[in-house]
Amino acid sequence: MAALIWGVSFVFQKTGMDYVGPMTFGLARFTIGSIVLLPCIFIYDRYTARKGLAVMPFSDRTLLKAGLLTGLANFGLSSLQQIGLVYTTAGKAGFISAMYVALVPILMLFLRRKIRRLTWLCIAFALIGLYLLCMTGSAGEFLHLELGDGLVLMSSLFSAIEIILIDHYADQVNPMKLSFLQFVVAAVLSGVCAFAFETVTVSSLIDCRIPILYTGILEIGAAYTLQIFGQKTAPPVMSTIIMSLESVFAVLSGAIFLHEVMSGREITGCVIMFVALLLVQISDSRQ
Repeated sequence: MAALIWGVSFVFQKTGMDYVGPMTFGLARFTIGSIVLLPCIFIYDRYTARKGLAVMPFSDRTLLKAGLLTGLANFGLSSLQQIGLVYTTAGKAGFISAMYVALVPILMLFLRRKIRRLTWLCIAFALIGLYLLCMTGSAGEFLHLELGDGLVLMSSLFSAIEIILIDHYADQVNPMKLSFLQFVVAAVLSGVCAFAFETVTVSSLIDCRIPILYTGILEIGAAYTLQIFGQKTAPPVMSTIIMSLESVFAVLSGAIFLHEVMSGREITGCVIMFVALLLVQISDSRQ
């Protein structure tokens, strides 16, 4: 579900840049995402208390540390990706952003986590599928790293770090409170950058209301929370493969809502991506 929401939100993120700057867009959507979660947290705490279970306070040290670290990672990946989208093409951004599929296992090796051979095969399949799905230029053009491409590539590193952090903290803290805190951190940092480097006006925010509301409520408030709940049981490598399907959903949503026609190459990429998803689940079930 998170991958589906993120895939569709790509259209709204691009549209939002017609009205406001990247940092202003981040400030607005992270603020809305935080506000949306407040009543959910209240209801969840009431339900937990009625069950006779302990309610984790916001003052919990582990929760605060997790919120700060994931918030920094979320700010880094969101900001760099959003700025990169201003300078690079959709195809390149879609492929380069999904590089976290390969980066997560590599980073996990430094944490002395063993990765199965079948998982590496899944990663190879996923990258091939993403290339066929997103890349439309020549090989020479792709290998030329421009400013936007470099920024999006850096964002994928932050994305990989966030996935590993969530995998570490997801079963230790309240998922919704972790989401709330990381959004607050990202909103504050985005706000500082927005007022320092961009012109923030009420009229531009009103004009950008549809992209901001979609990304704030669904992409930030819902999808990132779904990610944390999902990673409570799904291993991080499996999670990266599933979440990389946002590229597939981005293409499918374009075909459905914008009447875009998929080429044979793009369809092949979708098929390979789903094969990778099936293979990684087989790999996980054998661990």
